[in-house]
Amino acid sequence: MRKYLVIYEQGEDGTWGAYCPDLPVFAGADTREETAALMREALAAHIEFLQESDIGIPEPCHDAEFIAA
Repeated sequence: MRKYLVIYEQGEDGTWGAYCPDLPVFAGADTREETAALMREALAAHIEFLQESDIGIPEPCHDAEFIAA
């Protein structure tokens, strides 16, 4: 199973958005939890589409970490 990085961002209005730098998948909702659930669904649907279309599934190539400064 592949693990894809998902970036979450909170907007000035308090809503949340998320995107995956490795795949053209994004989602947004009122809470981070809702956004995460939508991202899981969107990633699964996109990968299923790629499989059904015989399009290669890209390997994850992004990573992240927090660095204290």
